Amino acid sequence: MVSRSYSNLLELASGESPSFGHMGRRIPRIMTVAGIISDLDDDPSESVCSDLSSSSVQRDRIIIVANQLPIRAQRKSDNSKGWIFSWDDNSLLLQLKDGLGDDEIEVIYVGCLKEEILPCEQDEVSQILLETFKCVPTFLPSDLFSRFYHGFCKQQLWPLFHYMLPLSPDLGGRFNRSLWQAYVSVNKIFADRIMEVINPEDDFVWIHDYHLMVLPTFLRKRFNRVKLGFFLHSPFPSSEIYRTLPIREEILRALLNSDLIGFHTFDYARHFLSCCSRMLGLSYESKRGYIGLEYYGRTVSIKILPVGIHMGQLQSVLSLPETEQKVAELIKQFCDQDRIMLLGVDDMDIFKGISLKLLAMEQLLVQHPECQGKVVLVQIANPARGRGKDVKEVQDETYSTVKRINEKFGKPGYDPVVLIDEPLKFYERIAYYVVAECCLVTAVRDGMNLIPYEYIISRQGNEKLDKVLGLDSSTPKRSMLVVSEFIGCSPSLSGAIRVNPWNIDAVADAMDSALEMQGPEKQLRHEKHYRYVSTHDVGYWARSFLQDLERTCRDHVRRRCWGIGFGLSFRVVALDPNFRKLSMEHIVSAYKRTTTRAILLDYDGTLMPQASIDKGPTPKSIEMLKTLCRDENNVVFIVSARSRTTLEEWFSPCESLGLAAEHGYFLRTKGDADWETCVPVADCSWKQIAEPVMRLYMETTDGSTIEDKETALVWCYEDADPDFGSCQAKELLDHLESVLANEPVTVKSGQNLVEVKPQGVSKGIVAKRLLSTMQERGMLPDFILCIGDDRSDEDMFEVIISSMAGSSIAPRAEVFACTVGRKPSKAKYYLDDTVEIVRLMQGLACVSEQPMPPL
Repeated sequence: MVSRSYSNLLELASGESPSFGHMGRRIPRIMTVAGIISDLDDDPSESVCSDLSSSSVQRDRIIIVANQLPIRAQRKSDNSKGWIFSWDDNSLLLQLKDGLGDDEIEVIYVGCLKEEILPCEQDEVSQILLETFKCVPTFLPSDLFSRFYHGFCKQQLWPLFHYMLPLSPDLGGRFNRSLWQAYVSVNKIFADRIMEVINPEDDFVWIHDYHLMVLPTFLRKRFNRVKLGFFLHSPFPSSEIYRTLPIREEILRALLNSDLIGFHTFDYARHFLSCCSRMLGLSYESKRGYIGLEYYGRTVSIKILPVGIHMGQLQSVLSLPETEQKVAELIKQFCDQDRIMLLGVDDMDIFKGISLKLLAMEQLLVQHPECQGKVVLVQIANPARGRGKDVKEVQDETYSTVKRINEKFGKPGYDPVVLIDEPLKFYERIAYYVVAECCLVTAVRDGMNLIPYEYIISRQGNEKLDKVLGLDSSTPKRSMLVVSEFIGCSPSLSGAIRVNPWNIDAVADAMDSALEMQGPEKQLRHEKHYRYVSTHDVGYWARSFLQDLERTCRDHVRRRCWGIGFGLSFRVVALDPNFRKLSMEHIVSAYKRTTTRAILLDYDGTLMPQASIDKGPTPKSIEMLKTLCRDENNVVFIVSARSRTTLEEWFSPCESLGLAAEHGYFLRTKGDADWETCVPVADCSWKQIAEPVMRLYMETTDGSTIEDKETALVWCYEDADPDFGSCQAKELLDHLESVLANEPVTVKSGQNLVEVKPQGVSKGIVAKRLLSTMQERGMLPDFILCIGDDRSDEDMFEVIISSMAGSSIAPRAEVFACTVGRKPSKAKYYLDDTVEIVRLMQGLACVSEQPMPPL
């Protein structure tokens, strides 16, 4: 089993290229990848058709991967070997499956069991779980699991994602390289297990939570077209917090190997996108309501949707006789004693804010003496999921605070705080929801928290519970919520009283407001919440995520994919099948056999790297251009957004070089020619309107500049904060479009800039003008090379490619439209960077210098 075959697990953490060979021993009869024969079966037919996939009716299949399987395991009590397994009804993963419906989609689970299984039992357990539950267990040695889960996940990732920086060893765990290697190792083991059951062309894979954030890289490495979704159930911290993580880029790149990444709230998604922008230089855009990141030709979609609860399970528990009995007991304990119950349900950890809630309760009793003897806070404290000194400190503080409050305000038969710290059965917790007048969730940071949702559905109740509560079936239901601003469910509960849990006075006031609020207002708030929670359940969430995953993966088949990079820097380039790298041999061969050539070159980002401080051409570039221009068969143009004054100064040594300035507004065919205009002379009076607006944004955006050209104005924010600059650029774009609506100009955004220029001006005009001029002179080009790097160059590519169907070029002309970098483009070719472009142009210059062979 896996636990015996992890000898090479740390290769990825050390930066080496991982080997994804299949394990020596596999789970019996679950391989579904055609052509791979099971080690346990000699008959090849059995290795391809598994129990999981052999069905007369083809159904969609999804592999759900999480740290823990939705399975309860209990060793048999009769001292015989063996285990008893059952579904864990409280697991979100199981509820997710119920929400999808068994008839629509087949679900396979991959994950760990909570209990440790001995190596000698692992084969048998795997067989049972596979055949009975369609679960594939991942077995981890106890020391590896401890370093992975209690070490890296709980001591480093979990505190950081909840905004706790390790400023000292006591405040969250300092980064530990060995724990990180354990984390990578476990993700590798998970990948090996998934590879044993996946049909990569058809199956969807849905990975859950921060325990498995580098798993997408392993899977994408093995199957470039895998249909892969990831959902983060914890908060994603702001970039100021996240960037402190030493392996920040590795995790970001691993997540970007997913097709769809899901978050509970827009805040979490915004923080992730900001990190991608600041650390990887990636930008995102929204198209028809969908947010997408372009990453090496792949579109990584972002999904924002909070998870819901399992309505069917909750309603069935509400209907249990045990629930009715427990509700009756609580009514007798509290309501019959004229007591009003406030309820808190939290894990016993440092982020749930239990002690802050208790202090607010104390403040309420001080400020409102009439509540003493009447209001009771029942605090259900679930056992902590982690362990360590911080958990012990939370427990000690909670016990001491409860003791102090009860001693100060308690009376015979009355304790203002009732702390329940032993595990409760689910129906018992539901009974507390039913009776509680108000539910308090004051976590200082929480990814989602479904407690408020459960409370709302429980307060809706049913007819049997109405009788126990002494209510008429037509009586409107009521509920009140006080929730922290810092939990994921807060944005969806607009009727709740939102509080800053650190502000004790504000929380106490909110508790008082909840108690004093009039019945009709409570009713309206409850109805609003109930409508949302009942329609946005776990099934809605799961179906919505899978629909978006299917939409995102729709074009996988028609894309050409290949992997680049080593270790956790691995990523897949996905491009149109017709989009390929420009071969030096191919273009040189075409260059040699042609006699009438047109060459159009962008400058910034093409011949000169964008990051260069000195933007002027190098002596080597000047010499290269002069050589190309000396070839009588060539017409060479530099097509740039820069001003004609700048271009004249830079390229004055190249007397035969054509120049197009300001996106083609000005054109000069050679050094001794006059400048022409490609469009009618523009009236630039609009600058008096636009310049003050741009200056305002320049003054308020540190690092931004204005470039005043003859016919255009450019606001550049290349040296500004990327997030603030992008935000300001959007505002400036809207502002300029508004004030210049009646002017003959266009306002466009580009790479780190916003530009205003005359209408009709584009680099495509230069390409049209050049081809038409050559045609008029009887020089039909049989070789066209056009190279550019950004959005403005796409106009040139479009003209060049469309000319292939016209009469402006030779019938069998060699046409090369080439962009810089592997990205979506109208060009059919690409080169990786400016270094390759300069090398290509130098190669062509060398060909031009060679003497022509004798006829």
